[in-house]
Amino acid sequence: MNRHMIAATLSITLALPIAVDAAEQYPSRPVRLVVPYAPGGGSDTTARMLGQKLGERLGQAFVIDTRPGAASLIGTEIVAKAAGDGYTLILADVPHAINAVMFPKPPYDPIKDFAPIMRIATTPQVLAAHPSFKANTLKELIAMPRAQTEKLALGTSGQGGSPHMTYELLRIKTGLVLNHVPYKGGGPAISDLVANQIPLALNGSPPIVPHIKAGRIKGLAMSGATRHPLLPGVPTFIESGIPDFAVAHWYGVLASGGTSPAIVKVLHQEIARALEQADVKERFASLALDIAPLGPAEFGKLIEADVKRWKEVVAKSGIKLN
Repeated sequence: MNRHMIAATLSITLALPIAVDAAEQYPSRPVRLVVPYAPGGGSDTTARMLGQKLGERLGQAFVIDTRPGAASLIGTEIVAKAAGDGYTLILADVPHAINAVMFPKPPYDPIKDFAPIMRIATTPQVLAAHPSFKANTLKELIAMPRAQTEKLALGTSGQGGSPHMTYELLRIKTGLVLNHVPYKGGGPAISDLVANQIPLALNGSPPIVPHIKAGRIKGLAMSGATRHPLLPGVPTFIESGIPDFAVAHWYGVLASGGTSPAIVKVLHQEIARALEQADVKERFASLALDIAPLGPAEFGKLIEADVKRWKEVVAKSGIKLN
């Protein structure tokens, strides 16, 4: 063994106790949990519940830092550029991967600049219509002449968001062309749908479920692999005749890149314990969020697969951000 190899081995050996010691003392000060969206949304609600549970277990405050803007790029970039010490985390969702392929020069790498900790939950996208809309199912909508469908406004949470990309994938697979109308969030789109200002909207389940149950809108199809227990009467895209069309909107926690595996392990274990608590399960169920934990390695592979999937969708659809 030459002196360079000896030096390298020695440096690694000496570093191991330091990493273990850091994990044993973690956290020794407040932890920042960045939410790259405005307060009051599903991500913010989820982050606050997790932050409270983690704070109780680990004895330090988990401070929720909402940093909305630029399709979640602003908050995500903050975490990407933070020190990899476990004190800056992000509650990310699908746009974490989408932005990397939608923007010509994204300010972060969704894989290299982050340390995945855990996917915590998923929720299907729901294609909904105003009760007065002629079609009652996605099959009936697809069967309508293109001259009619291309004039139908489809509201989504914004250009490049998960609902928009789900629509683009639907368009690629079926040829269904609608008039995509990007809103500044899913809430305004759903409000306009309820008010019959637009005939169609595509969004994650949480803001849609209460309106469907109240009869204010109707569900045409959902993107999950199976029907959702809160919406048993709404068929899946697969049941609607579109093979292999399962798109789940996920939520997960990541740390800044370079965070030690020992600290990632601590956070993963504590988040897993939080998700087992009855009040967390009840709250998630009320929001139509399905607890679906994935460990660091599996979560990392999911992000890689998402980047690949949405890159193909962007290439085939030719969509560009305005």
